[in-house]
Amino acid sequence: MNFKSHFSFTKKQRSGIFLLLILILVFQCAYYFFNFSSEELDSDSQEVYQFQAEMDSLRIVKLEASKPVIFPFNPNYITDFKGYSLGMSNTEIDRLHAFRDTNKWVNTAKDFQKVTKVSDSLLAQISPYFKFPDWVTNPKPKTNYTNSYSNNSKPKTFAQKQDLNTATAAQLKRVYGIGEKLSERIVAYRVKYGDFVADVQLQEVYGLSPEVIERALNDFTVKTGKPITTINVNTATIDQLVTIKYIDYEIAYNIIEQRTLREGFKSFDELIKVKDFPTKKSEIIKLYLSID
Repeated sequence: MNFKSHFSFTKKQRSGIFLLLILILVFQCAYYFFNFSSEELDSDSQEVYQFQAEMDSLRIVKLEASKPVIFPFNPNYITDFKGYSLGMSNTEIDRLHAFRDTNKWVNTAKDFQKVTKVSDSLLAQISPYFKFPDWVTNPKPKTNYTNSYSNNSKPKTFAQKQDLNTATAAQLKRVYGIGEKLSERIVAYRVKYGDFVADVQLQEVYGLSPEVIERALNDFTVKTGKPITTINVNTATIDQLVTIKYIDYEIAYNIIEQRTLREGFKSFDELIKVKDFPTKKSEIIKLYLSID
């Protein structure tokens, strides 16, 4: 067998083989002298991840900054816009406004939920911002003062007392427990609803505790005021009954229904047993009703 023919090359073939050997040698040297490890790639990847994390944190900060800031507020004065911005529905806002229209107040987050019927999740979100007056959140002890007052002060006669309908805010402030705001609130109530017709109406002034009212009535009482036209509960219509404060259509309907079953009310004790009757305000309601 002739092997010589297998090792005989033309000039071009020899040049190609030589070039191939050079390339192989170059690649071998490059592999030996240069480091192609992934350390640099890993370093670049770490920088990319770090940059991405910084971008995400900046995005979160921007989102938090774009959220509306909620400042502490008294929930008794929530407007339609304020309620909407807090996430309350129109129905929930209307419940609060209807409650406030009866001259009542919410003094705790629990009271707020009871009146508006907001969800537990919304209450948990907004209740930390509720701000009630200091005398509600931190009431001052009154027991010691009340005892000393009752022991050392002789009750005044009707003639010695000043007319509650002519008393000024400065005069009302002399009563222990009535400061500047409460005295102005008493006068404002008198202006808004007309003169007091009975001492018991002081219970409707927001912020006056029973002890303070008792001390105020030792110096003041109703001496003048417009006469009250009472409504006979045994002949009154629903439309007449709802003109009385604290009686709405539902309560008026219940009153007439019970009046029919009883064939007329004989006393106020029977009246306050009517379903949903606001017994806590019965003394106020009695001023405008009569039983004949």
